[in-house]
Amino acid sequence: MLTFIASILILIFGYMTYGKVVERIFGADDLRKTPAYTKQDGLDYSPMSWWKGSLIQLLNIAGLGPIFGAVLGALYGPVAFIWIVVGAIFAGAVHDYFAGMMSLRHKGAQYPTIVGKYLGKHAQVAINIISIALMILVAAAFTAGPAELIAQISPLTFTAAIVLVFFYLFIAALLPINKIIGKIYPFFGAVLLFMAVAIGFGMFFSFEQSIPNLTFENLHPEGLPIWPLLMVTISCGAISGFHSTQSPIIARTIKKETEGRKVFYGAMIGEGVITLIWAAAGMTFFGNAGGLQEAIAAGGAAGVVNEISQSTLGMLGGILAIFGVIILPITTGDTALRSSRMMLSELLSETTKLNFSGNKAKLLLVVPVAIPTFLLTQIDYSFLWRYVGWTNQVVATVMLWTAAVYLLKQAKFHWICSVPATFMTAVTATYIFYAPEGLGLDYSLSMVLGGLIWVVVIMWFVKRILQEKHQNYSNAPQPNVKEVSN
Repeated sequence: MLTFIASILILIFGYMTYGKVVERIFGADDLRKTPAYTKQDGLDYSPMSWWKGSLIQLLNIAGLGPIFGAVLGALYGPVAFIWIVVGAIFAGAVHDYFAGMMSLRHKGAQYPTIVGKYLGKHAQVAINIISIALMILVAAAFTAGPAELIAQISPLTFTAAIVLVFFYLFIAALLPINKIIGKIYPFFGAVLLFMAVAIGFGMFFSFEQSIPNLTFENLHPEGLPIWPLLMVTISCGAISGFHSTQSPIIARTIKKETEGRKVFYGAMIGEGVITLIWAAAGMTFFGNAGGLQEAIAAGGAAGVVNEISQSTLGMLGGILAIFGVIILPITTGDTALRSSRMMLSELLSETTKLNFSGNKAKLLLVVPVAIPTFLLTQIDYSFLWRYVGWTNQVVATVMLWTAAVYLLKQAKFHWICSVPATFMTAVTATYIFYAPEGLGLDYSLSMVLGGLIWVVVIMWFVKRILQEKHQNYSNAPQPNVKEVSN
């Protein structure tokens, strides 16, 4: 119990202290006009109050990610608390802040465009493909789940439910941000917070067991290794590359730069709190990790959420669980579709030198991403989610390296980004070699190969540091030789 309470307090303290450090290093400046005003178009660029932006950002980046991921991560035991707290403060919130603020500084640019500017065109091409693929996977995964539940509780078939959900996604991805997202998503974000807080209080009064205190022991029933699986299982709530694709949506609505800490850094800390609550609930409600695993096997993560909600909050909990499993993923799906449309627009505009900002062009750009998304909804949900996990963390790692190079070029303290980038490089490299959805190699061999990739990336960044130092020295004014001799 003390570990859980301390974790919540540390997250809040991290926002109040480290969040200000990150903001100061970045150099937020309210004298700069934001894209919400300089490029105001009534569609994507539109000024919005920071509290609305914060709730929409929370809903966009969260959905059911911090709930389902936390439940699955709870199988490892209280060691998950450490990853959530440390990851959210020093990696995830930093990642989200720079993803949003760098987009804001670059006129609301999408994530791949920013990557291209600081890591080169080859990196931009690769991350464009990976990011759009991630958006399609997320939209498909967060559409199939709600449609399946709608089919279970209504006369609609699964296919009819998919069509219904897709109709909404299509419309929401095209309408101006202040028509649907700006009006009702703050309410949905508030519901997400209320749901988590209610479960949090319920743990103190309804659960038979108390929340376990910290132990470094791996409690996973199948003995799966903590490294690197925990860092991918719990992505939303600690660090998630999906957030870097969502932050530019809100970056185009920010009124002044100092609101960025509240919106981007703050929303990530809020998601960390939600993740802590659901991880603690998963560890506690079913008695032990074995009981939780049996519950997951019987009804999946959605079944676990439903059982905890109904048992803790009664009828209200059941309503919230159904609302959460249907509405929250749909809101993430539509912003994923919106982001992919924006990325495709920037990519085509840059490669063809044509203007894809008109309403007709936006309509056409939704189609190429909507079709594969619809087809993928016919595939098993668990299969989709596994691939969402590792592509998600690859995108996060690239964003952190992009931010590190940005700070390096600005001659600022790049370590706030390069250290978590180094850590996540080791995580993703090892995971891709070891995981079943990767190459499925032996664990020891995966550690060695992942370590080799890690060394190569470190050598690349050290080279960048030396290049920047040499360039700064070359550009510095040289003393006059005659004046020196005199």
